[in-house]
Amino acid sequence: TGTATATATATATATAIPVTTPTDPSKWHPQVIVSQSRAYPSLFTKLRDINTSSEDFVKYAKRLMRILVEDALGELSNTSDSPIDVIQTPCGSYSGIQPIDPKDICLVSIVRSGDALLESAREILPGASVGKILIQRDESSPNKAPTLFYSKLPKTKKKHYILCDPMLATGGSALLAIDVMKVKHQIPSSSVIFCNVVCAPEGLQAMAKEFPKVKIVTASIDSHLNQEKFIVPGLGDYGDRFFQYNG
Repeated sequence: TGTATATATATATATAIPVTTPTDPSKWHPQVIVSQSRAYPSLFTKLRDINTSSEDFVKYAKRLMRILVEDALGELSNTSDSPIDVIQTPCGSYSGIQPIDPKDICLVSIVRSGDALLESAREILPGASVGKILIQRDESSPNKAPTLFYSKLPKTKKKHYILCDPMLATGGSALLAIDVMKVKHQIPSSSVIFCNVVCAPEGLQAMAKEFPKVKIVTASIDSHLNQEKFIVPGLGDYGDRFFQYNG
């Protein structure tokens, strides 16, 4: 048993696909930003592990998503035209930047897995508006073609829209969602930030071709898509694992 375990471990180590932050992710998309946190390696280890329980997956996913959402919001606050605000501390003065008013933000989820990321965003921004877009991929088709079933966004236009979907594989669902926001709801793509946990280079390239002005904030750019169009190494079906569909 010990020999078999050692052999399996050695084989797994030899075939493991490393995930490292690319030195120039803009080669795939001009507006992609890879969120940085020393907490990510351990959190991703638990999320990617096929043996992680549903309960633990939710726990570690929420921890990671909260960091990711804060980084996405930072892209709205820390801009060249952000007004400097001098406030008083108990011991002196401090020059800082006020957070974006939640009333200026709409959080949009691509149902169903996008709802997981939306939950974390609403915990941080309970005053933000919410929109929903229901898109389903045809898993039987070679390119996993997406189909739109429903979309509803607030009638009042917002300055910023954060589109939530944890996985960017081929990019089909995200492309369709942004197109719906642009065409049906008259939202300029430059007002959209796509918040994403794991993406593949192929999905980033597809986004760059259609929507180069959409800013993408992701926690990981993985290696590639396999023949079934799943992200490698990935972490499986995010929605199934987070909402315990198989549990």
